[in-house]
Amino acid sequence: MPLWKRNLWVCWFGCFATMAGMSLVIPFLPLYIEQLGVHSTAAIEQWSGTAFGATFILAAIVSPVWGSLADKHGRKLMLVRASIGMAVVVTLMGFVQNVYELVGLRFLMGAVSGYISAAIILVATQTPEEHAGWALGTLSTGTVGGSLLGPLIGGWLAETIGLRHVFFVTGSFLFLAFLVSVQFIHEEHRQASHNQLSNREVWKMVANPKVLVSMFITTFMLQLANMSIEPIVTVYVTQLSHDSSHIALISGVVVASSGFANVLAAPQLGKLSDRVGARKVLLVCLVLAALVFIPQAFVQNPWQLTCLRFLMGIAAAGLLPSVNSLVKHTVPDSISGRVFGYNQSAQYMGNIAGPLLGGQMAAYFGIHYVFFSTSALLVLNAILVYQTGKIGRRKLAVSTSR
Repeated sequence: MPLWKRNLWVCWFGCFATMAGMSLVIPFLPLYIEQLGVHSTAAIEQWSGTAFGATFILAAIVSPVWGSLADKHGRKLMLVRASIGMAVVVTLMGFVQNVYELVGLRFLMGAVSGYISAAIILVATQTPEEHAGWALGTLSTGTVGGSLLGPLIGGWLAETIGLRHVFFVTGSFLFLAFLVSVQFIHEEHRQASHNQLSNREVWKMVANPKVLVSMFITTFMLQLANMSIEPIVTVYVTQLSHDSSHIALISGVVVASSGFANVLAAPQLGKLSDRVGARKVLLVCLVLAALVFIPQAFVQNPWQLTCLRFLMGIAAAGLLPSVNSLVKHTVPDSISGRVFGYNQSAQYMGNIAGPLLGGQMAAYFGIHYVFFSTSALLVLNAILVYQTGKIGRRKLAVSTSR
């Protein structure tokens, strides 16, 4: 097996374990907080929101820092650091005695993150150009699959082996990611000559800053769209169901369906982007995703919603890999770590904004408007990508004519 392909599969496992570890606590977080001595319903909800958001807020802040260090010291070192750091932190969560310790460890988990951005940079810079789309598409299935399947796996494990033991299982998987990263990842790293550049100097090295910013916005919007249904899915499924039994299971299937579709479709759409161009795939998938959101507001039963979420997953499968491919071609390798760190920050912020938007929109206007508003945001995003693409092509034409 070629070295770049072996690195890809090791990174895939690490990305899946990382995102699953960051999100698997979601289904039973209120129950765990109640076990830790918080009994008021309002207090449980407040602490649950704080513990959930803590990881992603701090991860969004530190991702560019870890990306910059990856440019300076190598991506493998960041993979090893993040995997062992998260393995230790997640395992410690199984031993906490109060909610303050839990929230503190959730913050620390965000601080030691950085595996995913380092994995994307490693795969993007070491994969041959003709296979970049397929490789990034395959890698994204680990990230998206982990974030969507994590809550489903976490809920099942909590019922099977108990709440505290879920953290020990997850810590073991992350430690396994550390071991395989140490043993099987091989990188020929050349230290960047401009690793001390300020943020302003980094932006000056980018040929088309507007195109890059549009990619950050797109990453944010995609994760927002994926997560907007999270806080309301159980309520929506309850409204659609005539039988009140198995609501939690059906809700898990609805959320997970888009993850399964993503895993199936992302590598194929990555291959397509290698042939026709990442921007074309990105634009088409943005429009399709926006269209699929609309009928979700009019479904009559949970299984119709599941089918539409599956189609949503197919459309989403062509989005993040295309964004990563376009980012790769926009910046030089010497600053790719920091730039991919910014992009990862945008994704983490989408993890926070999606549930916030969905919850508030459903509370004030009704559940149906969650789907309408998300669709409108994706349409606006498609227009932005199209317009910045025209700017990029115009600049390229001017530069080649000189």
